[in-house]
Amino acid sequence: MNWDQVEGNWKQFKGKVKEQWGKLTDDHLDVIAGKRDQLSGKIQESYGITKEEAEKQISTWEKNQKDIYPPK
Repeated sequence: MNWDQVEGNWKQFKGKVKEQWGKLTDDHLDVIAGKRDQLSGKIQESYGITKEEAEKQISTWEKNQKDIYPPK
């Protein structure tokens, strides 16, 4: 799975993102619209963490999604 798949299927991934980062609101998710840099920024903002930590969390989350949504 690559990030283009997340962006292209954002409606399906929004629920998974919200499960992982519960502080993100529906409004945040609408603004993010599947854009990885937007997701990183909103995680940093909402959780008060560094860009590096946010990127690490996203990478771990993305890796876990491969188990759920294997590449076609």
